[in-house]
Amino acid sequence: MTDPELLRARALTALTAARARTGVLTSSVDDCELTAQHSPLMSPLVWDLAHIGNQEEQWLLRAVAGQDAIRPEIDSLYDAFEHPRAARPALPLLAPAEARRYAADVRGRAIDVLERTPLRGGPLTDAAFAFGMIAQHEQQHDETMLITHQLRKGPAALTAPEPPPGTTEGLPVEVLVPAGPFTMGTSTEPWALDNERPAHHRIVPAFHLDTTPVTCGAYLRFIEDGGYREQRWWDPAGWAMVREHELSAPLFWRCEGGEWLRRRFGVTEPVPVDEPVLHVSWYEADAYARWAGRRLPTEEEWEKAARHDPVSGRSRRYPWGDADPTPAHANLGQRHLRPAPAGAYPEGQSPLGIRQLIGDVWEWTSSDFLPHPGFVAFPYREYSEVFFGPGHKVLRGGAFSVDEVACRGTFRNWDLPVRRQIFAGFRTARDAD
Repeated sequence: MTDPELLRARALTALTAARARTGVLTSSVDDCELTAQHSPLMSPLVWDLAHIGNQEEQWLLRAVAGQDAIRPEIDSLYDAFEHPRAARPALPLLAPAEARRYAADVRGRAIDVLERTPLRGGPLTDAAFAFGMIAQHEQQHDETMLITHQLRKGPAALTAPEPPPGTTEGLPVEVLVPAGPFTMGTSTEPWALDNERPAHHRIVPAFHLDTTPVTCGAYLRFIEDGGYREQRWWDPAGWAMVREHELSAPLFWRCEGGEWLRRRFGVTEPVPVDEPVLHVSWYEADAYARWAGRRLPTEEEWEKAARHDPVSGRSRRYPWGDADPTPAHANLGQRHLRPAPAGAYPEGQSPLGIRQLIGDVWEWTSSDFLPHPGFVAFPYREYSEVFFGPGHKVLRGGAFSVDEVACRGTFRNWDLPVRRQIFAGFRTARDAD
């Protein structure tokens, strides 16, 4: 998409959708819930709300439009690198009503900037990049707020319809991805972030990949076979985590009277055996893969499986092609508050028949978060560059919690291998030989 007016309309749609979702997440609970810290791993919801407005002000009003700061005194309060999440409740944060007014004021001015800014002539304005970046930023914080909703105690505050059914009947357990080159990353996606760039060639040996993500039922077999009691399956740091925290199942699971239950957004329900497993750390995913005699896929294997068309030899934007996602392709955007059963979304499968590579659950890979060859930090080092290294593992594919604006075949997520509160699952791989 290169037409400036189409890009302008796309940016307006993305910004509007993000703000509507922010409204749902922050209006579904009272002010006491907004200002509370529901877990030391997460910010109070009201911090995220004002942070969204502050980032929008800094990039769209100040950097793009050259306007004076509205509230320069709050910049440091909402600097994610200056204050760790556990310390944010002690800050003099804007109260909920004030945070809403501030975010709304910024948004009104940002729309004016979008309407009159030529979408060419500079790196922030070319292809409406800064507006797309801010829409993605807000949606990423919406996902963070959804995680906070999952962590909060008390009755359900959010509702959504059930996802479509799925079945693995007739599907192969795994698919062979042939050896050969493919194009990884992108140099053409207008709103791709710096860590997705540039496009480059990779040679990937042949491998087998699960047709669907690992299900809760499959993971239960790992648990029942003593998976959390057998040190031999675990990375040493993962085994230390299991021992220290006495882990025996994914986060939010518990066993009562011989039945496995889980808590999901304030509702306790039986663990759904046909649904992709959720809320497992990288260490847990890695241990399961070893127990199953398999391994986690590398990041380049995951992307080749998701994007490479073996007939044309080109890399597509999504597994199904270049068209933007629709509800028939993938479970995205908080449309449902859970993953769809394994085997759902046949219209979203890859050319090789692999399903649910986009949406449902983030998928852990075996890869450390590292730059692509030729990486250039833009527009600031703190988005990606400061996280590169062996400390963070890459996740791919997005989850039901992710909006389509922040999810594509090249999109890269990363987190610490201990993280369990995120909407992460996995699928496994094995070498072709």
